[in-house]
Amino acid sequence: MANDSMAFVERLKQQGGGDFLRALVESVLADLMECEVTNQIGADLHERNGERQAYRNGYRDRILHSRLGTLELQVPKLRSGTYFPSFLEPRRLAEQALAAVVQEAWINGVSTRKVDELVQAMGMTGISKSQVSE
Repeated sequence: MANDSMAFVERLKQQGGGDFLRALVESVLADLMECEVTNQIGADLHERNGERQAYRNGYRDRILHSRLGTLELQVPKLRSGTYFPSFLEPRRLAEQALAAVVQEAWINGVSTRKVDELVQAMGMTGISKSQVSE
């Protein structure tokens, strides 16, 4: 445990200057995600045991907008199954707002073609008829 905390402090010192608080939060969230993945798959990083449920398969980038600014996270991936951090929402607020606009337009009888034009006018790439119906 002491070695883990010393490594954590050293990692923060290396990131230095910039924004110390943002680096601290990114490190804490990275450690939290590693703990969640370890509990989900039943084995630590590089650990071999019979109870292992899945294997790690790299990381994917994820941006989290917070009061500290934009945090850049490395979310662990699994070879089989999925992992999504408990502290993140599946959709960002802008995506939720866009989905609400599309739902409201479709409920009020706007055609799928016009909903697609509306989405494009809002700066998105467009939306198919089947996506509007869903």
